[in-house]
Amino acid sequence: MEFIDAVFNHTFMLYALLTGVLASIACGVVGTYVVARRITYIAGGIAHSVLGGMGLAYYLKVVQGLSWLQPLHGAVVAALASAVTIALASIYLKEREDTVIGAIWAIGMAVGIIFIAKTPGYSENLMSYLFGNILMVTRGDLWLIAALDAFVVIVGYLFHKQIAAVCFDEEFARVRGVRVQLFYLLLLCLTALTVVILTTVVGIVMVIAFLTLPVAVAGYFTRKLWQTMVLATLLSIFFMTFGLALSYSPDLPAGATIIILAGLTYLIVSVIKALRKI
Repeated sequence: MEFIDAVFNHTFMLYALLTGVLASIACGVVGTYVVARRITYIAGGIAHSVLGGMGLAYYLKVVQGLSWLQPLHGAVVAALASAVTIALASIYLKEREDTVIGAIWAIGMAVGIIFIAKTPGYSENLMSYLFGNILMVTRGDLWLIAALDAFVVIVGYLFHKQIAAVCFDEEFARVRGVRVQLFYLLLLCLTALTVVILTTVVGIVMVIAFLTLPVAVAGYFTRKLWQTMVLATLLSIFFMTFGLALSYSPDLPAGATIIILAGLTYLIVSVIKALRKI
């Protein structure tokens, strides 16, 4: 009841709840593709490289006086640049994906740390992006997340068959005339945008867990990809909402509470499924 009252009486709680719902939609769609394609490690590389873009944006805002620039803007640019780099290096340079991801991971974080160190004062905003603070979402962040979310859903709807084919069987998709390279790049860009959304909600540290856990739980109860997407989205909304409610009264970190709730649910479902097979 205290949480419900807070949602109606405090703008920051309402923003937090709306952000969780919007992010859950992208999570359910892109997370299903990521798990099906088995590229969670790519999402991890992109998530950590985002720090470089946020650090640069924060530096330009504070030192160069670009007051309109926000760390989230830098995160979007860095995430998309990382996705394109991984795809091009893998497709055209024939580099091993894990090598490219490792390089992007390290360089992105190193660039971010350098710019944070050169920015006067303590970069509190960036720390909240790293570890997540859904309670600090602003109206501008909310609109940006909604725009990114809409783009993810529209692209997923228009090209679902092609992306699904690339996720499950590249050779079959190529034989059927699907432009595998193009849709692989598109999938990485969707993943990058979703990473940005989740960075705002639960932080870089937890982004991989929230891309995979709701989908993993949904996968136990569904047989078709679209069913997994729908159930994963609903589970994500539940985890976000119930996690916020649980964290409110005892004043716990909201992001950490949400992830713990999702993790425990996954473990419980996994154990029950395993016991049923005995």
